[in-house]
Amino acid sequence: MGRNNDRNIKIHNDKLHKAQDKAKKAAMLRKEKLKEIVKKFNENHSSDNPTTNE
Repeated sequence: MGRNNDRNIKIHNDKLHKAQDKAKKAAMLRKEKLKEIVKKFNENHSSDNPTTNE
């Protein structure tokens, strides 16, 4: 039985793509959470410390 037969290659690629998709999803979720945190931070600080343009 060969190591690089079509079935083994397909199984490997499926696992690889699943892992890559999971990593992309995690990175996207982190970016979205960071945006929300920054937005909340900016809203809180803009209401606490209003700046005047003179």
